[in-house]
Amino acid sequence: MSSLQHLIRGYALKNAVKHGGIARAESILAMIMSDHPELRPQAKLILEIARSIVEEVNRLSLEEQRSILAREYSELLEERVKGERAQILPHLPGAVEGRVILRFAPNPDFYIHLGNARPAIICSEYAKMYKGKMILRFEDTDPKTKTPLKEAYEAIREDLRWLGVSWHEEYVQSLRLEIYYDMMRKMIERGCAYVDLCGEEGKKLLAIGSYCKDRDNSVEWHLEQFSRMLNGYYGEREAIVRIKTDPKHPNPSIRDWIALRIIDTDKYPHPIVGSKYIVWPLYNYSVSVDDHLMGITHVIRGREHEVNTEKQLYIYKCMGWEPPIFIHTGRLKLEGFILSKSKIRDLLSKHPEEFLGYNDPRFGTIAGLRRRGILVEAIREVILATGIKETDATISWANLASINRRILDSIADRLMFVHETEEYTYVGDCIDAEIPYHPDKPERKRKIRVCNGDKIYINKSDATLEEFRLMGLANVRRDGNKLIMISKSLDYTRQRKLQIIQWVPASQAQKLVVYEPEGLKLNKIEGFVEPTIREYGVDSRLQLVRFGFIRIDSINDSEYRAILTHS
Repeated sequence: MSSLQHLIRGYALKNAVKHGGIARAESILAMIMSDHPELRPQAKLILEIARSIVEEVNRLSLEEQRSILAREYSELLEERVKGERAQILPHLPGAVEGRVILRFAPNPDFYIHLGNARPAIICSEYAKMYKGKMILRFEDTDPKTKTPLKEAYEAIREDLRWLGVSWHEEYVQSLRLEIYYDMMRKMIERGCAYVDLCGEEGKKLLAIGSYCKDRDNSVEWHLEQFSRMLNGYYGEREAIVRIKTDPKHPNPSIRDWIALRIIDTDKYPHPIVGSKYIVWPLYNYSVSVDDHLMGITHVIRGREHEVNTEKQLYIYKCMGWEPPIFIHTGRLKLEGFILSKSKIRDLLSKHPEEFLGYNDPRFGTIAGLRRRGILVEAIREVILATGIKETDATISWANLASINRRILDSIADRLMFVHETEEYTYVGDCIDAEIPYHPDKPERKRKIRVCNGDKIYINKSDATLEEFRLMGLANVRRDGNKLIMISKSLDYTRQRKLQIIQWVPASQAQKLVVYEPEGLKLNKIEGFVEPTIREYGVDSRLQLVRFGFIRIDSINDSEYRAILTHS
């Protein structure tokens, strides 16, 4: 692909994403001429190439278009991103351009949700702001109690790409266990860590400000016991490795905290390394080692991690490392979302027939929000607004829906949909109804022809009106099961203050089933939509007039299925 073709493809994707998955060659040409006036002499060639590329781009789903745009053409999103940063993200303390390194470190024991999106998006934006580096690190070192899901690794990558988060390096902690072992040997040699064989007795001693007698054994003894741990000499709970802190620390959780423990991986195999290893690091140890080795300069996380920061500083002090700058943000409260991993797992295991998987639109997972029809722009806006403030922040479903509605309102095409339908016979002249797809783009219209005797569907709730206007068609009077044309005049509509209602020609109607998320319920609403919907594919976002915004979820020969995003 030539550089010119690459450029045109990027603008085609941008145009398609902006217009519900449909790119138009003429619009692409106008965008390129505006941004690159030096290419005006090649306008004819650009239009010719654009027409070819449009066919390729329009065959992609809207989600595929968004993903490729974010991954391969992030510079075309830069104008929006800069605007967000200029308005929202404050200066990063101690940041030096070109030297900032941040990380997003999810646990792949489940799929990421709206709360996880906060550090991912904010760290990614700061990396861009300071021309630094973003690292994706999978923290998967607990195969027993937080068992990683093999499919979650790629699902998380997919969600991050959709969120517009890119990364320069990727690491998986379960593939780095030998590194943690080597570093622990050094810590034992420095007298900063020890092997505890006291079991429950050692735990009780620390609780009263004392410690296991093993703590005072020689470095050689601890190295020998550590080797025995690695070689399988000890079983679960028979030996652990602790970091030496202060046994009398006022916070009991900081007293000689555990760095490594034994897990029976024959019983609890890891999805990546199986049962190859039995000694596994705990969070504070592996994180400290990795943050140092990966050169992390800033760690952005919630205030609830302040104790973890204090624990990790013992390792930095022991090894003589310069710690990163720790930024503790206020807690993020999420209201109106089903986010709990345990609750979602429980629902999926106990009621598999009632839920659609981890991407069920009732869930607050990123995949669930995407399936519901929430735009990435809305998620980014609501997340960036929380920033890195020390005060607590709240994201509610109502707030996210409000932002999403504002964005969708400017881009979503309007179609007519009726449910709880009543059928009427139209009586009057043949009329070609010309209805704009969007009120802000009156030049884009579709035609629907209606002639005398044709059947028309309207909503039952509108069937109580005596006179009304069929949108884009004519003013009519209801007489029994007939709709008698009065006039086409809009002046008549205004003078009589007639209500304008949506309608669907029965002979051309397409069946549409809309699923409405409501708490744990998924209400099913059946009706008919105008034939224009056949112009749109899966993932298209539309506004159904006087009903709400939808995302097309699936299409088969007999019906379209959609998710109601919100009103």
